[in-house]
Amino acid sequence: MGSWRYDAYKPESFRKKFIEALKNSGITKISGNLVVDDSYFDHQTIPGGWPWDDLGNYYGAGVWGINWRENQFDININGTEFKGFSYPVENLKWLNELKTGGNSDQSLIFTAPHSEVALINGTLPAGKTVTVSGALPNPPLQLGTEAQQWLKESGIEISGKAVTSSQLELEGKQVPATPKTVILTYQSPTLDKIVYWFLRKSVNLYGETLIKTLGKEKKGNSSFKSGVSYLKDFWKSKGINPNMINFADGSGLSPQNYVAAKAEVQALLYAKKQSWFDAYYDGFPVQDNGMKMKSGTMRDTKSFAGYHTAKDGKKYVFSIIINNYQGSGSTELQKILNVLK
Repeated sequence: MGSWRYDAYKPESFRKKFIEALKNSGITKISGNLVVDDSYFDHQTIPGGWPWDDLGNYYGAGVWGINWRENQFDININGTEFKGFSYPVENLKWLNELKTGGNSDQSLIFTAPHSEVALINGTLPAGKTVTVSGALPNPPLQLGTEAQQWLKESGIEISGKAVTSSQLELEGKQVPATPKTVILTYQSPTLDKIVYWFLRKSVNLYGETLIKTLGKEKKGNSSFKSGVSYLKDFWKSKGINPNMINFADGSGLSPQNYVAAKAEVQALLYAKKQSWFDAYYDGFPVQDNGMKMKSGTMRDTKSFAGYHTAKDGKKYVFSIIINNYQGSGSTELQKILNVLK
């Protein structure tokens, strides 16, 4: 909820519908706490194997039963001085060890799920305002805190505070039963739009949400392990050798992931035969060389996979992965890709 990528789903859109639903239901006062139920998924918000360096940064945002603002916040920083946040991040204290140097963003944010402390270090250019994006340590609580403020601004009294079901469970307190009266049903954007941005901008949160949803809906267990197991079984049923795939998460951020180039091509060929292929294909970025393909980058690894029609009309489905190349992996990749043109 609250993603800026979709016009009808931005935070202000949800706020408006939320307050309207309360008022249309005749609610003018809330006695007790505002409880955000984040129990749809289990308590593990980060896949095992993710590097600690990634967790506090926007691309290392965890997945929760309630995801809010893509579990991301932005900080405008000039040199080493915080100038402002994209919105107030509640319950988070900062340790700032930034230094100035270089001409690009070389900063890292370190924090973890449920943490109330964040450390930022590394370097940022001097005399220049840079936007650094981080991962929310507790998105459901952030939503609850904002919603509490919305109530106050709208004249709806609340005697308690914003809490999450996970928070109550951690404190050994009873989690209230889910009310039977529904006053608002708020649906996500359609799957084709979510997949579009997942491919275009590598939104890791989307991949992890999808993998946990697969586990929950297909196997009755929302763990990462369950979702990954279902995904591996699925591709095995489509003829891919299971020895060529090792999934550790839903996004590919974990260094423990392994997928052979042949397996990727088999998956792309399978997709090409499906009724939803056009929407899927639309999500593939067009790279600087004019080819429609998805990139993959990790330390000492560079890859591309996608679809291409050559000048002579031949159609290619391809995957190219370079590991531990002693030199410029990007340069070598371009040499290979030029053969397809």
